[in-house]
Amino acid sequence: MSDERYEVKVENVFEGPMDLLIYLIKKHEVDIYDIPIGLITEQYLGYLEWMKAMSINVAGDFILMASTLTQIKSRMLLPVHETLEEEEDPRLELTRPLLEYLRLKAAAEQLEDRELLGVDTFLRGVAEDEIAFDPSEREIQVSLFELIDAFQRILSNMSAEHRLTFDEERFSIQDKISELVDVLEERGTVTFHELFSPNLKKDELIVTFLAILEMGKLCLVRITQQVQTGIIRLFYI
Repeated sequence: MSDERYEVKVENVFEGPMDLLIYLIKKHEVDIYDIPIGLITEQYLGYLEWMKAMSINVAGDFILMASTLTQIKSRMLLPVHETLEEEEDPRLELTRPLLEYLRLKAAAEQLEDRELLGVDTFLRGVAEDEIAFDPSEREIQVSLFELIDAFQRILSNMSAEHRLTFDEERFSIQDKISELVDVLEERGTVTFHELFSPNLKKDELIVTFLAILEMGKLCLVRITQQVQTGIIRLFYI
């Protein structure tokens, strides 16, 4: 399948480089004031390489942040010279904007604390008893990077024969979006995992994932994660 048919732009759709850094800090349970810059840089670059391999076109801000991380990592490796004044930790160049970003994001979330995208607001004629999940369970908005992790786990469970096949003419993102819309119009909601049958070959799995990202960009779906179970679920809006 050509790059043109695969490419999905996620800039300004899900999250930016700050969100990826925060996600990695939370994922590895590290102190924002004591960031293990080597680990976080390696992980950050790994996500960028994976998105590039998937033909996901990220914004230039991601590349700029990668350069910043690499520079800070290089400065951390330099020998410390004893001076009259203590040298500032290079990681503060990252910590300060991260803390400010978290403050701004928290303020924005408080302003938007009206559940305008709640399940009851936009589900199209789907009775509550038709949805196979507990609607009382608390949900959180899922991030792009959590979707990437979930999809990577699906790919890692594929058998070897499925990983080797790739039909460039068989699927397109637009066709897959139409297929997913039909499913969601009928059911109202579906789990992320349900959309990736173990019988699918790698090309269709990839197109399905990219179609989900594109549907998020077009605001066709709301993607959440149930707090207790960790299940990722798509809602048709």
